[in-house]
Amino acid sequence: MTARPPGRLHKNGDVNGSSGGSADGTAGPPAGRERRPARRGSRVRMTGKQRREQLLDIGRTLFAERGYDGTSVEEIAAKAGVSKPVVYEHFGGKEGLYAVVVDREMQLLLDMVTGALTGGHPRVLLEEAAFALLDYIETSTDGFRILVRDSPVAQSTGTFASLISDIATQVEDILGLEFKSRGFDPKLAPMYSQMLVGMVALTGQWWLEVRKPKKAEVAAHLVNLAWHGLEGMERRPRLMGDRKN
Repeated sequence: MTARPPGRLHKNGDVNGSSGGSADGTAGPPAGRERRPARRGSRVRMTGKQRREQLLDIGRTLFAERGYDGTSVEEIAAKAGVSKPVVYEHFGGKEGLYAVVVDREMQLLLDMVTGALTGGHPRVLLEEAAFALLDYIETSTDGFRILVRDSPVAQSTGTFASLISDIATQVEDILGLEFKSRGFDPKLAPMYSQMLVGMVALTGQWWLEVRKPKKAEVAAHLVNLAWHGLEGMERRPRLMGDRKN
């Protein structure tokens, strides 16, 4: 018997006796058509918790870049790939999302500062407090930008000023003991702790933008001013000018 020439078509449309199907005998695509790739599985849906975290991350970035007024629910939803009602479902709107972002950042900063106060010597404690704030600015720059930015939203968690007050409360007990040991009135410790923490916080706002000098040098200068200021304090400070009231 003579061999059939290669590529010859048979009655059923097969080439060289092949059925055109796959190895398991299933029918292949009609002649003249390319086999289409299998359709990929649909995108995995996020859980409610995952979606909430995604929206918080997106909102945090946008609030840091543009502020509260410059950020819209539409943009948040678009970046998350969802519709506006999803944002409202999780947070009730932009205000609710903003409040959660601020609350988280305030708690993070408070935890970092209070957790750092472990040194025994008062000067070491000042260094630890200064480093804690500068560490937060360095590692959570977006969060700090949000905290120090003015917002029209009245929040139950308060403002940056109230956060500084909370941190100062953690410091005042330590400062009170130092005052007592030096013969100063410990009742003045709350006021002095506000002064010290406020000085560090405002310096941190300035350093947020310039990032010079290096963090350790900034901390050293802060402690230099604070410590030597405390060291040379008068027990009964007096005003030198004419104004007394």
